[in-house]
Formats: sequence, structure tokens, C-alpha cells
Amino acid sequence: MATAKIQTGIRFEEEMLSKIAYIAKKNRRSLNAQLEFLAQKCIEEYELENGKIEIADSL
Repeated sequence: MATAKIQTGIRFEEEMLSKIAYIAKKNRRSLNAQLEFLAQKCIEEYELENGKIEIADSL
């Protein structure tokens, strides 16, 4: 199954990762889904305060 998602490597302190994994389990999400949820929430909050982020076609 193809996906348009880009795979990344993120480094976390062990305690922080454990806490995020705990929250993910409580929310019945995978760790990856929880991280995506948190990132989306951060983007939405930023854009509410600062306006829409315009992204060029290529990164």
C-alpha cells in the first residue's frame, strides 16, 4: 500500500518518549498517530495566532 507520508527520524529524551507513548495508549492511538496529532494541533494553533503558513511546492 503506497503512502504520501514522508518517513523521518526524531530524537526524544527517553522520559518524554515514554510519556507520549503513555498518552497515545490512553487515546487508543499508535505512537506515530499521536505524534501526527500533536504536530497537527501545533500547526493549527500557530496558524490561528500568526496566519496560514504558505509552503512552496518543493521542500
